[in-house]
Amino acid sequence: MTLHHLVREPKTKLEKNPLLILLHGYGSNEEDLFSFASELPDHYYVISVRAPYDLQYGSYAWYAINFDAGENKFSDLNQARSSRDLIANFIDELTANYPIDTSNITLIGFSQGAILSYAVALSYPEKVQRVVAMSGYFNTEIAKEGFDKNDFSNLKLFASHGTVDQVVPVDWARKAKPLLDRLGIKNVYKEYPIGHGISPQNFYDFKNWLENI
Repeated sequence: MTLHHLVREPKTKLEKNPLLILLHGYGSNEEDLFSFASELPDHYYVISVRAPYDLQYGSYAWYAINFDAGENKFSDLNQARSSRDLIANFIDELTANYPIDTSNITLIGFSQGAILSYAVALSYPEKVQRVVAMSGYFNTEIAKEGFDKNDFSNLKLFASHGTVDQVVPVDWARKAKPLLDRLGIKNVYKEYPIGHGISPQNFYDFKNWLENI
């Protein structure tokens, strides 16, 4: 398998089980989101993935974020596109190696992992049916060229953000909904009075959304 990952097997084994893929944020690792795997529905495979770029000391990134002399942040979009395709191929590897229901695959991403979740799902909507994007935003430059011509009829998206997020401005997150609406993608967007993190209410809301769509 091309990406290092942790697996929680479904407690309820079906002939084919649905899959949740967890994508962590910049400077974190696969243990981070996996900590709430036990809280997720029993019939899912839960697979938490480690990003490919090693920042040392147990920290990893989906792409580099650099600062110039004026303290401006800029992202390495080529690395981001490479990670997008790595994740898309990794989904194929998972479905080849586990009895996964290919019509029931969800990406759950936080921060940089949410940015990648948007990019993968909108570039490859035939591979992903649902996305939970927390504390991230949709960067169209990371999506495949011509993504807006894709068939999104099976894609549903839950996005959330903290109103006082000091890492990813809430204004960036708000731009996704009008774009998703224009593309005909069914989506829910929620905000919480928190910073860059996942509040208990946020967790409850996305879990509830997952169980009811």
